[in-house]
Amino acid sequence: MDSYDVIIIGSGAGGGTLARHLAPSGKRILLLERGDWLPREPQNWSAGEVFVDNRYVSPDTWYDGEGKPFQPQVHYYVGGATKLYGAALYRMRAEDFGELRHHGGISPAWPISYEQMEPYYTKAEQLYQVHGVRGEDPTEPPASAPYPFPAVSHEPRIQQLSDAFAAAGLHPFHAPCGVLLREQNMPYSACVRCSTCDGFPCLVHAKSDAEVLGVRPALEHSNVTLLCNATALALNTNPSGTVVTEVVVECEGARETYAGDIVVVSCGAANTAKLLLSSANDKHPRGLGNASDQLGRNYMFHDSQAVLALSKEPNPTVFQKTLGVNDYYFASKEWEYPMGNIQMVGKSVAEMYRGEQPLMTKLAPTFSLEEVATHAVDFWLSTEDLPQAENRVSLDGKGNVKLCYSASNDGARDRLFKQLRSLLGHLGMHEHHLIPRWAYLENKIPVAGVAHQAGTCRFGSDPASSVLNTDCRTHELDNLYAVDTSFFPSIAAVNPALTAMANALRVGDHLLQRLGADGG
Repeated sequence: MDSYDVIIIGSGAGGGTLARHLAPSGKRILLLERGDWLPREPQNWSAGEVFVDNRYVSPDTWYDGEGKPFQPQVHYYVGGATKLYGAALYRMRAEDFGELRHHGGISPAWPISYEQMEPYYTKAEQLYQVHGVRGEDPTEPPASAPYPFPAVSHEPRIQQLSDAFAAAGLHPFHAPCGVLLREQNMPYSACVRCSTCDGFPCLVHAKSDAEVLGVRPALEHSNVTLLCNATALALNTNPSGTVVTEVVVECEGARETYAGDIVVVSCGAANTAKLLLSSANDKHPRGLGNASDQLGRNYMFHDSQAVLALSKEPNPTVFQKTLGVNDYYFASKEWEYPMGNIQMVGKSVAEMYRGEQPLMTKLAPTFSLEEVATHAVDFWLSTEDLPQAENRVSLDGKGNVKLCYSASNDGARDRLFKQLRSLLGHLGMHEHHLIPRWAYLENKIPVAGVAHQAGTCRFGSDPASSVLNTDCRTHELDNLYAVDTSFFPSIAAVNPALTAMANALRVGDHLLQRLGADGG
């Protein structure tokens, strides 16, 4: 049986970042990925293949709280979910680390402060080459360094939109974007500002994803081994149940076992919980690290809305995801509770609309789908989902994921939608046309939209109410860590990827110290 200093299960924002951070240490590292390299092919840039036919979505079947099957919108590739993310790399606000009162309840405090995470946010922004500008967003937390690259510029229609937001008394800002773009030297720029970025794989590897900037650099070190098409089935422990001794893997139809001094689970919130639950034994009858009965609980994903507004003039924008508005992020004069974040989403095209009922029934009688696409301005609204113990991942009798979920903060979500709709006239839009876009969720089952999943292994200082300690190690097993979004005790209302990356660097420093290594 092969033995390693560290085994990392999953190669996304958490695992891929951690692998790169540990790679220079010289320690033997095994990176397990249940998927393969995402194929580079023309279909990467096909809206129909990606959004309608779900070419890159896993064929997994999960079950909702009533036992009904659904296909989760998950992607298993080297780089994990970052291969198809929009690369909006936001810091959580400083206040998000404390307790916040929402319309739907309480968002709990984190066991660490923003100040403790801040140096790692800065390192993550540098590692993932984030473009932005400090000082535009009034909710922006303090930062110890400027963004490593200048903000991605607005195209003319988005600049008009930004100016209109400002004229309405708001504070629009350039969204933090993770792309390998050199606007001042385009002949040497990997990114070409194409229309197939947000939600698409990048055919030219110009997106700041965990494969390009995490796994590939890690593999330049001979001490790092990547094993693809390797699904972790269970974690075995020593007889006393105090440490994990083996990782059982199915690879190419065969079972293999690997030993590791440290085991890190980075499978995503749902699948990390599944693996720990599947590893139950006599010493851990409810799953590894589950003495608190919190494993799998407090599942969250942003109560997000992709919406389409019709501009009175054409919107020829190609790279649209450059603008954000956080004036409604916290309590404001408009409402006493937080509403959330408004940002742009990738520019929609007619091919995406196939089968979308709101567009077909509300707009198609008046506008052709081509006209809709020509005039479409696309927004993404995110409201904080609140942790609830009954929102949980469990296993059915066959070991399949069962995801019980009910929304927690609908009032804030609806209020944010109405707030944007009330602004349309000021923004040069048709005032009565703000239509839900289902392109990110073709099967229209809300629980299937798991792109921003978090929770299930919340961290904390009290073993009675958390799965992990503040180093993201399970309270009960000395060498078992979870480094992905499962550690979140709350999800805030901005995209979680940068926080997962920053935390991977934070835990990585702890592991380097534990391993007696300095990272090179």
